[in-house]
Order: sequence, then structure tokens, then C-alpha cells
Amino acid sequence: MELTCLHNKFNFPSLPHLSRPFFKNPNPRVFPRKINILFLASASDTVVASSIKELGSKKDDEFGDLKSWMHRNGLPRCKVVLNESTSHDEKHMPVHYVVASDDLPAGDVAFSVPNSLVVTLERVLGNETVAELLTTNKLSELACLALYLMYEKKQGKKSFWYPYIRELDRQRGRGQLAVESPLLWSEEELAYLTGSPTKAEVLERAEGIKREYDELDTVWFMAGSLFQQYPYDIPTEAFPFEIFKQAFVAVQSCVVHLQKVPLAQRFALVPLGPPLLAYRSNCKAMLSAVNGAVELVVDRACKAGEPIVVWCGPQPNSKLLINYGFVDDDNSYDRLVVEAALNTEDPQYQDKRLVVQRNGKLSVQVFHVYAGKEKEAVFDMLPYLRLGYVSDPSEMQSVLSSQGPVCPVSPCMDRAVRDQLADYFNRRLAGYLTTLNEDESLLSDPNLNPRRRVATELVRLEKKILHACLQATTELIDELPDCVSMPCTLCPVVEMKES
Repeated sequence: MELTCLHNKFNFPSLPHLSRPFFKNPNPRVFPRKINILFLASASDTVVASSIKELGSKKDDEFGDLKSWMHRNGLPRCKVVLNESTSHDEKHMPVHYVVASDDLPAGDVAFSVPNSLVVTLERVLGNETVAELLTTNKLSELACLALYLMYEKKQGKKSFWYPYIRELDRQRGRGQLAVESPLLWSEEELAYLTGSPTKAEVLERAEGIKREYDELDTVWFMAGSLFQQYPYDIPTEAFPFEIFKQAFVAVQSCVVHLQKVPLAQRFALVPLGPPLLAYRSNCKAMLSAVNGAVELVVDRACKAGEPIVVWCGPQPNSKLLINYGFVDDDNSYDRLVVEAALNTEDPQYQDKRLVVQRNGKLSVQVFHVYAGKEKEAVFDMLPYLRLGYVSDPSEMQSVLSSQGPVCPVSPCMDRAVRDQLADYFNRRLAGYLTTLNEDESLLSDPNLNPRRRVATELVRLEKKILHACLQATTELIDELPDCVSMPCTLCPVVEMKES
């Protein structure tokens, strides 16, 4: 999520139970201990049950809710409260979300969270240089933040962050529809995304999380002073991969991305921020750093009791689903990606490569097809595809000497170009398990499984884009005179890629 930049370093006062400043200790003491792990979202019913028992315990009343804890630790008076929405699964706790406590005019400050209640990598490691070293090597900021919170979780109520971690446990990485990221779905549930490039993206992201897990011990040995206060095993022995993945996904769902700040401050965990805030693609409200705090200024009038919404950044729905567990039907940034490539076996490949570069394209070109702008995308693809069909050397010389992306192809060759594009869109649509009409029928069922619902919403929006592209291409074919498509053995390759 792209947010207002942070111009000054965070200055954090000393707080109880926080990590000490970093200094290298290559041999931290390790005290093996029997593990009883629960952190954030879990696919295990047993773990879920114990989580509910813990979260609902009267012994936790001493801490109050998240907002009460924040007020006791420096949060000034704000104009929001926490409401809850019933979970689709009775085994799960309700999802909390932030609503206005007063009528807010546009431009009003809803809340201002002091830096002392914000977690960044600089705070976790205590040394910006080392933070940069870790995050430019094999570990991301999210992995380091997840590991830090996992160890803090094992501290239980001794941890300063216990009320915040308890809230993350409650949210379980769920988005606005109370649905976890597909990174936590089963294979059967991922099948809902069959035909969508998002499925491959989920699997690729999961592999990346596994690679980071395999590097977790690097943090342990490099930041020995940080973890010396935790009398537990090294990360990969203390936390199974599934637990780390759940923590990673939960951090991913709530992290705020700050722009134009030092690397160690770039990702921040802000209580009262995501996922308690509702994301919208069409609003302008953003969290920003002001005078030692992170504040939210609303971009629209908001009545008391209404959810507070923020901009989720220019992300397509595939990213919204993976990161936050929801899709936005009114997302002007939603898009599919079509990749076309010149045929490297073409004897005139080098000349064609020169032409496309001269016109601002590449030999392997990515075309972004935005929702509502499908016809423009099709028009953008056609000159590129026509070039691939040019086979006569004299015609190629004419293209080289001309200005602009104009290729002298015959009507029959042009039909072949448009037919290839239409066939591509038809193949993409045929790759889904359901039709657009079947999707609409599924979504009309109020008892539809929540994960199936959000997956269906995603593929339905993808199909609408593809249908619009197909319609635009068919209309262009109908404009041509009747003729037989000319075969092309060296035509460009067209593929669908992740957005």
C-alpha cells in the first residue's frame, strides 16, 4: 500500500519488554524448551479452539481492548471506536473494524498513533545499518517483522505488545470479507482460482515464503542480542513452517508501506491501521507521518458508526486478494496482463526487434489490460502482432524506413492477426471452471462458502475483462472484408501472465 512518505526518523522512548539495541553476538545462548505454539491464523481446528479460549478469557480483562491499551500508552483522544462483524465460521472470533465515533467532516483527523506504538524494522533490530543488511540479502522486512512478533507472542502477557498481538490473533489475517489470503487456503480451495493467473502467483508467493523461512536462522545468529532475551530454540526449530507462513500472511495483511523513508522504516505495523481499516480503491485517505506520529485524515464526510476507509494503493484485484483477502468491484486499477513475444526463429527477428524498440516496445512485451479500457488495449496490441506477420524482406525494409508502428499487411493477413487475438481470449475464457453466468448464479447464493465467494468474485471480474477484449476484437474482425485468414508459422507468441 503506497502511503504518504515519512520525512523524519522515528524516535522511540524506552518501553518495557522491548528488544535492546543491536550488537553482534555470534553465539547467543539457546535454551531448548518444549514448544506449544499458537500464532495468528491457523488451519488447525485444535489451535483455533485454544485461540478462542485464550482470546475470550476473563484473565485478559485487565488489558481491555486494543484501543484502551493504546490510550494507556500514549494514544491521544481520537474519533474512532472498534466495532465487530460476525465471522462466517462460528469457530472463529468476530472481526474487528474501525468506525467513526463522531461525525467527521472531510479533512478531519480520525486518529494519530504515536511512534511509540508503531513497529518498524529499525525498532525491531535497533540498528538501521544491520536492518538494511538483512533486508537486502535473503530476508524481507515482512519476514523479520513476523519473526519478531512470533517471539514476542511466546512471551505471552510479559510482552509489551501482547494486546496488539492478541488483536492480530483475533483477525487471523482476515480481510474485509472475513476471508484469509489464498496463501492459507487448501489445494481444494485454490482450485476455485483455476484459469486465473492469480493461482500461479499464489503458489509462487508461497514458495518465496518458504525460501525466507529457510533463511530465518540467519537473523538469529546475526542479531544475537535481539533474541538473547527469548529463551527458546532457533527459529526453524522453534516454529514450524506453517506457523511462520501464518504469521507472515498476518503481517502482510496489516503492514503499512511508507514511501521515501530509510529502508528500515519502510514497513510499519500501526495499531488501528490495517486490517482494522476498510480498504477502498477509489478513496484518497492515507496514513501519514506527522510530528512523531502516524495519523489518518479522512477524505470524505463520515457519520458516527460508519467504517473508516483508506486507499489500498494502485493494486489490481489479484493483489488485493493475496495481500488482504478481498476484491473490489469498483477498482479502477484492476487489470490483466497479456504478454506477447516476437518469434526468435524468425529470420527477420533482429529487424523486428529494432522496430519495436523504436516504438517504445520490447521483443517480449507486456500489455496491461485495465477494466473499462479493454478496447484501447486491443488497439495497442494489434500493431505489435501485425509486425510478427510480416515475412517479405522488401515489406520489412518498408517498415524499417517508415515512422510509427505501421505494417503494410493485406486484409487477409490482418484477419489472421485479429483471429489469433480472438482465439487467445477464447482459450483464456475456456480455462476457467465456470462461465460468467454460472459465476453470477453462485454469487446469488447467500450461503456460498466465503472463500469460494471471494474467488468467484475475482474470476468473474477477470472474465468480464476478457469478454470485453473478445468483443472488441470480434468487432474489428467484422470490419474487414470477407477473406480467408493467412497462415503464419512465425507469428508472435501471446500468453497471459500474472498481474
